[in-house]
Amino acid sequence: MSSDLSQTQHHGGPKLYAGVLAALLVLTAITVTASYVDFGSPAVNVVIALAIASIKASLVALYFMHLRYDKPLLSIIFVGGLFFLGLLLMLTMIDAGTRASVPYWNSKPPAGGPAAR
Repeated sequence: MSSDLSQTQHHGGPKLYAGVLAALLVLTAITVTASYVDFGSPAVNVVIALAIASIKASLVALYFMHLRYDKPLLSIIFVGGLFFLGLLLMLTMIDAGTRASVPYWNSKPPAGGPAAR
């Protein structure tokens, strides 16, 4: 019985994990290189960095968390959780972008501002 269990639990080998590690290292090098390049606006830089980070997170989830070899329902639950996390963050950023900047009650006014006149 234990031999049947070990055969069904086989999730790749050292070559697969070394390949995933190499891909993660290459993507990390691309992320570092991209951080020094100006793509036109800060928003584009953030989108590129998040795209690379999403690919790296997907590799980690698929191979190191063994979602690739698990039941499809667990992958759907995982992706659903990521979707709702992204939705929550997006709605939070939209809300924060529509608010006026309000200084703290104990903060000093900026130098040369209306209070300095």
